[in-house]
Amino acid sequence: MLVKVSTDNHIQGSDELTKYVESVAEHALKRFAPRITRVEAHLSDESSRAKTRGNDKRCKLEARLAGLQPITVHHDGDTLEQAIDGAADKLQKALERTLGRLHDSQDRISASGEPT
Repeated sequence: MLVKVSTDNHIQGSDELTKYVESVAEHALKRFAPRITRVEAHLSDESSRAKTRGNDKRCKLEARLAGLQPITVHHDGDTLEQAIDGAADKLQKALERTLGRLHDSQDRISASGEPT
């Protein structure tokens, strides 16, 4: 699974940060890896360095699935790690719902007992 990481101009990108995002995404989404073509992560500081409010780090994750529209979630946290972990959890749940609905619709049986 390809994980692409980008940051805004207030977040210092690094190999360590990229590896952390890749690790978290791969762990959270490993079950869905055959269906995912790419995961894009965008990290940002919503209040920049001039302000000091909580929950100002944001991680937006977008999973691109073969044959489906991209699924996007975001999570805000006090630290980048909290934002990344929270977004990965949300994306995992969103994929479970989306792919679960897709699977359910393929296994439905009509009132006459025939597969739909």
